[in-house]
Amino acid sequence: MLTVVNADGSTPNGSLIDEIVREGARRMLAAALEAEVDSYIAELTDQRDGNGRRLVVRNGYHRPRKVTTVAGAIEVRAPRVNDKRTDDATGERQRFSSAILPPWCRKSPKISEVLPLLYLHGLSSGDFVPALEQFLGSAAGLSPATVTRLTTQWQADHTAFQDRDLSATDYVYVWADGVHLRIRLEEAKAAVLVLMGVRADGTKELIAMTDGYRESSEAWAGLLRDCARRGMRAPVLAVGDGALGFWNALNEVFPETRHQRCWVHKTANVLDALPKSAQPAAKRAVQEIYNAEDKEHAARAVRDFERAYGAKYPKVVKRITDDEDELLAFFDFPAEHWIHLRTTNPIESTFATVRLRTKVTKGAGSRAAGLAMVFKLIESAQARLRAVNAPHLVALVRAGARFERGHLVERSEQAAA
Repeated sequence: MLTVVNADGSTPNGSLIDEIVREGARRMLAAALEAEVDSYIAELTDQRDGNGRRLVVRNGYHRPRKVTTVAGAIEVRAPRVNDKRTDDATGERQRFSSAILPPWCRKSPKISEVLPLLYLHGLSSGDFVPALEQFLGSAAGLSPATVTRLTTQWQADHTAFQDRDLSATDYVYVWADGVHLRIRLEEAKAAVLVLMGVRADGTKELIAMTDGYRESSEAWAGLLRDCARRGMRAPVLAVGDGALGFWNALNEVFPETRHQRCWVHKTANVLDALPKSAQPAAKRAVQEIYNAEDKEHAARAVRDFERAYGAKYPKVVKRITDDEDELLAFFDFPAEHWIHLRTTNPIESTFATVRLRTKVTKGAGSRAAGLAMVFKLIESAQARLRAVNAPHLVALVRAGARFERGHLVERSEQAAA
């Protein structure tokens, strides 16, 4: 087939390379459909009527239709089969249905996967047709209704996720935080409570999430109680911000779990209470605490901070000293894990994508849709989460091993034996 090519390599229907790819895809699909039909008929050549005529034969082609694929929109003429067999049990006529190109198919499954991904990462559903039509060369099979149907499936996926059994999985560390979403049809924002954890093999994953009107003790307790009901063991250490709701709930449901306050939230909390002129030096002093060589040096850095700012800003200093034990708890664990345990960054990094998505759409349309959207965003981000450093040490933490200055300490009684 001759094609007019411009000087820049473009053609009336796009670039020449795109046309070659689409033509190649069209021919390969046509050949695959022909082979599928030939195989179907060959298997049934012995099926004949009383007069000896074959019951399954070719019958021309269906009307041409356009199918949107990752190579673009291509026109397909699927071969047609005349199947005269009937089902002995029901008496209904048998029909050939292509596994490669079902009668209802107007786009490849890969395109169906792209739609929710684009939606989740900021493309409004109303922009699908112009955006993908420009890229794929056709809007066949693309519509905002496609995503509307998918959000219903996401809600079902989240329900199944929230009902799964947790007894077979051991979460040694957990992070807890909440993100507040604007709901277009409601005045109050919805608080999505998220719990992520580290398994005994060192990998990170989403444990549970639910929504509430605020990060209250009862909302967090409901989430933790549900996890305990489904078989979750008490984690060794929990990391969160200063919101009392989570810590009160943790004390109720998992009282044996140790607390670690997030240093990112604490640093912001301290600096917000200081004049701007004092903030740079105070920030360096706070960093000296959580970046200390070990717990003893960190405690000395706290005393230095107290001496430097206690006279002028006693209330600011109390924000550190009152929570000192919970701020320095991470020093009692392997040094390789300190960078993971002193902040809630594993959750905060996923929230950035959530905030981008809701900013584009001016908020979620409903609480259920918002919760399903956050679940899918975190689920997709979960695949990119890397395991904690020195993952083999996580199991030792669960076993009760003792660490001093970040290093494993052999038990003296075991050494004596």
